Order: sequence, then C-alpha cells, then structure tokens
Amino acid sequence: MRTILLLLVTGSIAFSQPAQNSTEDKNVSLDERFKEMKSGSQTFKDYKVIKEVVLDKVWKITSDSLKKKEKDLIDARSEIAFQHEEIEAARNSMQVQQASINEIVFDSTHITVLGIPFSKGFFLFLTAAVIGGLAFVLSFYFGRVKLLNGQLTEKDLIAHSISNEFEDFKKKSMEKQTKLSRELQNERNKWMETRKGL
Repeated sequence: MRTILLLLVTGSIAFSQPAQNSTEDKNVSLDERFKEMKSGSQTFKDYKVIKEVVLDKVWKITSDSLKKKEKDLIDARSEIAFQHEEIEAARNSMQVQQASINEIVFDSTHITVLGIPFSKGFFLFLTAAVIGGLAFVLSFYFGRVKLLNGQLTEKDLIAHSISNEFEDFKKKSMEKQTKLSRELQNERNKWMETRKGL
C-alpha cells in the first residue's frame, strides 16, 4: 500500500491545490479525512496523485480508528457479557422468587393432614363427607338402639304383665288351695263327726 504510483505522461497535466494538513486533526471523521485527501490531491485526467506522506497519515488515522473500534467492540462485548451475567442472575433470582411465591400460594390453598397435602376445597368436602358418614352411622345406631329399647320396653311390659298375671294366678291358686283346704278340713270334720256319731 505504500507504493507510489507515478504517472509520467506527456501532455497537459492539471494540478489541484496541495493536500491540507487537516488529516492530523483527530476530531475529524474518517469520511471527512478521505474527502480532504481526495480534494487536496493533484489530478491528472481521471487519476488522482496523492503524496505518500498524506497516504501514510491517512493510513495511520485509519489504523488508529480501527484499533479504537476494536477496543470499543471488545469493551462492548465485555459489557454485553457482564449484562448477560446480570440477566442470568436476575433470572435465577426471579425463579427463586417464583418458586417461593408458588410455595406460598400452594400453602395458602392446601392443607396437610398426616403428611398428605389436600386442597382446602377437597379437604372441606372430605371432612363434610366423613362427618356426614359418621352422622349417618350414629343415626343408624341410634335408631337401632331406640328400636331395641322399644323392644326391651315392650318385653318388659310383657314380662311385667306376665308377672302380674302369674301373681294373680298365684293368689287365685292360693285362695283356691286355701278354700279347698278349708273345704277338705270341713269335710274331714264332718266325716269325723259322722264317725263319732256312729
């Protein structure tokens, strides 16, 4: 790139103004420097003749610009990597928070009985079913006890009635026996008297 193209051609040569020293200005953009170099070079027909010193300066400025861009690119990549790490850390933190929120929501909607988690609605349904079942069993047994109690009362009444009848029968039997004993005694007395009278 550092070769000089020398054109020695016979004929009319039109030279423009010599290149300006603005290529050394570090605040000028690369595009502006190229335009200055082009406008400050000498012209021969369709060709531009540029001094090697000017080319060296433009090359140095271009090389410096590329190095700066590379450094900016490395810095940008490092910043991107740092931001990726921050994003990953934030994502991990969000996942931990989401897991914590899910656990809180689960705990607020579930109840654990004997180490088994139940949803509160299902647990209420299960509790109502168990209580309803127990109430049914208790009412069934209460009905059976009432029925048995009624039967026992009825048997008691029958037994009492039989006992009363037996007592009545006993009394009547005793009265009959007493009456028969008296009649027998009377008959004996009569017979004894009849025997004595003979």
